[in-house]
Amino acid sequence: MTGQAEKVYLMHTYKRFPITIKHGKGARVWDEDGRCYLDFAAGIAVNVLGHNHPKLVNAIKSQAERTIHVSNLYWTEPQITLAKLLSTHSIGGKVFFANSGTEANEAALKIARKFGRSQDENKYRVISAHNSFHGRTYGALTATGQPKYQKPFEPLLEGFDYIEYNNVESLESKMSPDVCAVILEPIQGEGGIVPARREFLEAARRLCDKYDALLIFDEVQTGMGRTGKLFAHQHYDVTPDILTVAKGLGGGVPIGAVVANERADVLEPGDHGSTFGGNPLACAAGIVVLEELTSGALLRRVQEVSHHLWERLKELEETYETVVEVRGAGLMVGMELNESFNALEFATRALENGLLVTVSGKNTVRLLPPLIIDETDVDEAVEILEKVLRG
Repeated sequence: MTGQAEKVYLMHTYKRFPITIKHGKGARVWDEDGRCYLDFAAGIAVNVLGHNHPKLVNAIKSQAERTIHVSNLYWTEPQITLAKLLSTHSIGGKVFFANSGTEANEAALKIARKFGRSQDENKYRVISAHNSFHGRTYGALTATGQPKYQKPFEPLLEGFDYIEYNNVESLESKMSPDVCAVILEPIQGEGGIVPARREFLEAARRLCDKYDALLIFDEVQTGMGRTGKLFAHQHYDVTPDILTVAKGLGGGVPIGAVVANERADVLEPGDHGSTFGGNPLACAAGIVVLEELTSGALLRRVQEVSHHLWERLKELEETYETVVEVRGAGLMVGMELNESFNALEFATRALENGLLVTVSGKNTVRLLPPLIIDETDVDEAVEILEKVLRG
């Protein structure tokens, strides 16, 4: 540990695991005592290329030698290049760059409100799902359908309704001409790694078209190759009007983005902005990540290695009563435990045995490894998980 300085100088906003990470390489990190850990947290789905990836490091170094920041009062080549890549490989349309997932969702909500109010001053309501997570700033927090995150900060914004995730009837009951947008995660992350059903997302698309509302997919956690495709909605063949991206986009450098199709392209100068959003350094990192992911080879490997991971985890599910269910997609996996084993305690024991994992939902261990892991890494991780399950 770093001593007592962290208690004196850092706000107590996180429940941190008791190690101080000093450096990393590939899918592994080392603490200040030199102990090695297999990293199946990846900065919470951020380090998609692992730690210290040569192409990413070189791009950051090279860009830092030219410009790190110039503001959005001027054009920069990295921003234009990344916007083109992101638009081309997602839903088309135009891109706004922010610094994080919550900022991307704030921008998406503002777009939706302006889109709706341009038709009718009463068309401003937004629908999201219970157990969703869209961020911690006020708009994104209000869209987050989890009271445990919301209650200390009430009153929240007016004009939000919540539905039961994966329940078409619940969504239908909330839709009306006053709805300007529906915002959904194709897989709920913080809610416990819960994938959407195809008919639910298809219904969301159909109902948004019927009521002239925008469909927003929050792919902050599910995007950037995490599920074996560049974006999770591509598994469902359902296309949103607005796509929000962050986490893995910069491979560790903070960056978020909103992609809006022609219908949702309503922002004008003065409507929204960001001092740091889309700065050259972050965009240089994003270019490397997108180029690696769209080359084809890496996503094929994600599909192959995730198949092996799922086979091994299903063995645990069948063997140990403690494991209620394994669910998710690709390398976004949740292992729900029964009440006999607390997920946070499980994650702590895994760390003690050399594996980093996170938790989500009511009692779910969350596995979000770098996309560059191989089958040997999977076997090592599962051996540690099994050791913890055995006690």
